[in-house]
Amino acid sequence: MTTRTRTLGTNGPQVSALGLGCMGMSGMYGDADRPESIATLHAALEAGVTLLDTGDFYGMGHNELLIAEALRTAPAASRENAVLSVKFGALRDPDGGWSGFDGRPAAVKNFAAYSLQRLGVDHIDIYRPSRLDPDVPIEETVGAIAELVEKGWVRHIGLSEVGADTIRRAAATAPIADLQIEYALVSRGPEREILPTLRELGIAVTAYGVLSRGLISGHFTPDRQLAAHDFRAHSPRFQGENLRHNLTLVESLRKVAEQKGVTVAQIAIAWVLSRGEDIVPLVGARTRERLGEALGALDVTLDAADLAAIESAVPADAAAGDRYAAEQMAMLDSER
Repeated sequence: MTTRTRTLGTNGPQVSALGLGCMGMSGMYGDADRPESIATLHAALEAGVTLLDTGDFYGMGHNELLIAEALRTAPAASRENAVLSVKFGALRDPDGGWSGFDGRPAAVKNFAAYSLQRLGVDHIDIYRPSRLDPDVPIEETVGAIAELVEKGWVRHIGLSEVGADTIRRAAATAPIADLQIEYALVSRGPEREILPTLRELGIAVTAYGVLSRGLISGHFTPDRQLAAHDFRAHSPRFQGENLRHNLTLVESLRKVAEQKGVTVAQIAIAWVLSRGEDIVPLVGARTRERLGEALGALDVTLDAADLAAIESAVPADAAAGDRYAAEQMAMLDSER
């Protein structure tokens, strides 16, 4: 059982020190195993993981329905402790393609109505736009969520992948609990301007991609074949020479982990945990085995020598390739 908790922002909810990112349970990384996904969600709740992160566009609603089933079949105590974080706004088509983002106030309320129904809950704990809609001022999008908070449909407001200026404008509109952003040993961009801004404003971080989609998990091999519908098949970091270079970083990190008596994944997650009490890593475990490994990171303590060794093995900006393909990078306000 893990009882370690962290608080999301000045006025946000208290959640487990590790959260479970559920996207991979809806096919984003190739085929998913529904019974194992449900079992993993149950195991996470039983272990004290309270923060469950999803998006209404993960599998076009599949992920929310999956979580609803897991909550419905979990023990009452576990179900009641769950904190649901939901992203909205990404537009998709029946072929699985992406068509932009919609942050209009009417759309915000529409998306929320559907999520509440699919999840089978009377409120969403943290609601956030998945990306900044370039055609809608962030004040209007956040203002619409604030109206949902006033009516009791939403408890807290979050943001995702936005930069410092947008964070300030959003926070001036309504209280913001956290920013969800990719942050890992190989994704350290937020350290430059975003993290200092968040700390100035009392906003926490829920860090996704802490294992860079399995790249620095210690389990990814250079000969692994990825299905065409696997996100990583189109990610620059998993291509050709980029992949070979990045896996050499993993092998350097493996040496540090072995000296510490832990796995590569555990030391990578522990590094993110060490960045501050205002940061909650989201682990994308799809199986009970990977979940158990990730939870072991909570028992890893890193001293100054450990941190120096990790930094030497994987220096900042050492990874080859962007974290998204070019067209997706262009949609990230956090990268501007």
